Amino acid sequence: MAALDGLPPLREVIATHGIAAKKNLGQNFLLDLNLTAKIARCAGDLTKCDVLEVGPGPGGLTRGLLAEGARRVLAVEKDARCLPALAEIATAYPGRLEVINADALEIDPLTHLTPPIRIVANLPYNVGTELLTRWLTPPAWPPVWDSLTLMFQKEVAERIVAQPGSKAYGRLALLAQWLTDARIVMTLPPEAFTPPPKIHSAVVHLTALPAPRFPADPKILNRIVAAGFNQRRKMLRASLKSVAPGIEAKLEAAGIAPTARAEEISLEAFCRLARLLAEG
Repeated sequence: MAALDGLPPLREVIATHGIAAKKNLGQNFLLDLNLTAKIARCAGDLTKCDVLEVGPGPGGLTRGLLAEGARRVLAVEKDARCLPALAEIATAYPGRLEVINADALEIDPLTHLTPPIRIVANLPYNVGTELLTRWLTPPAWPPVWDSLTLMFQKEVAERIVAQPGSKAYGRLALLAQWLTDARIVMTLPPEAFTPPPKIHSAVVHLTALPAPRFPADPKILNRIVAAGFNQRRKMLRASLKSVAPGIEAKLEAAGIAPTARAEEISLEAFCRLARLLAEG
């Protein structure tokens, strides 16, 4: 990639600009430009898309996105130390990279982009799940973005794609699978990063569905899922008794055994229960 964009290797960039990864910012830099290009390709054809990247660091994935033809990249970086390195990339790709020095949790970067929009990021470990949840809960569905291609700790990635009956199955799986097609497209070992984390990482690709997979009121669905998984080992008739009167009859009407536990129940069944509760 250095030969393609005329920019130096990432280890040299980090040394030149003094960008040592900071644990308190959840930083683990991916320095192999072949890997960052591969992640960019997991997002599909970017030539007609604006791309949001959160936490670009020294710009490895940024370079991959631009080299793969992204129409425009908006990079949101909290760490001001990374700005000179990102400015060099912007110079190499005139008019195609904009950098915002900000906390992605405190701004709405999507308002700076023109659809179609894809979000591609090696998310800082300390904010990844919160950002995903925000992107999955916009005011209206479908969202402004078409797809998310995101790197997480492997444990988090497995929670996103988990199926009923597995230990990883929970609220995050239900939310993601209600609204998107989600799949793990890459796994990376600790030694791929600098500094190496203690865990493996994985890239998840989520494609927005045009409408939720099953009809349900979002607020009601969230309430029953939250109540069910807050007490995972309890039977649903106990964990949901505060949600609505006569919950046992509602569970039976939805085809759910009152003695079942939340981790055993499919997304479709939860949505069926939410519809029954909405009817009163």
